[in-house]
Amino acid sequence: MSDEIVYENRGQVAVVTINRPEARNAINSGVREGLAAAWQRFERDADARVAILTGAGDKAFCAGADLKEMALKKLGRLPRNFLPTLNVNTQVSKPVVAAVNGVAYAGGWALVQMCDLVVAAETARFAITEAKVGRGMPWAVPLIHMIPQKVLLEILMTGDPISARRAYEIGFVNHVVPAEQLMPRALALAETIAENAPLTVAAAKEMVYMTTDMGRQAGLEAARHLFDAVYRSEDAQEGPRAFTEKRKPQWRGR
Repeated sequence: MSDEIVYENRGQVAVVTINRPEARNAINSGVREGLAAAWQRFERDADARVAILTGAGDKAFCAGADLKEMALKKLGRLPRNFLPTLNVNTQVSKPVVAAVNGVAYAGGWALVQMCDLVVAAETARFAITEAKVGRGMPWAVPLIHMIPQKVLLEILMTGDPISARRAYEIGFVNHVVPAEQLMPRALALAETIAENAPLTVAAAKEMVYMTTDMGRQAGLEAARHLFDAVYRSEDAQEGPRAFTEKRKPQWRGR
């Protein structure tokens, strides 16, 4: 893993930190390589059931691509695998929470967008700034399922930032908290999920993404098939048994 990414286990939660605060955590080759390695490690990490993605410092979650590097390399059209993107070119079955500590612009927005849940500091700002620098945002397509159309068009065409509170109002952010409460709130959310049955949590995540582009009936059939293995698992028996015996369930993930 590159020096630009820090991977840390906190109980059942893995914290992945973009560690370039001097460059507002901009995405360079080291960040891209480090994120790819971090997501592979997280998927294999038996001790981690949920991950948190955040940025170092208190100014930026991620200010987007490193434009100096892009100019030096004369990058035009970006390859499909340019950025490790969850649910697109990088598959992670476990939940990932974004803890947005500052600006999340352009590629920084894309990193937030790919996460399953989002907790933002009150000081966070979000923007898709490509229109201001003549770049493109094909990665923004999934936003049509997250944000109302006219709101999304304004964000894309103006390139202007929105506040954390506005991001919450339009449904892009789950929780907005004071800056000092960001990581405690993100950890509490992650730990709550980590305490739940892992097979059910993983199937819930897969169901939402798998059925996004399906019609109602096709989605219902696909979801029934997906959860069949969950119903037949040992955990499906352990949950009701633990409830009856008034104790905490011991999930085995099988």
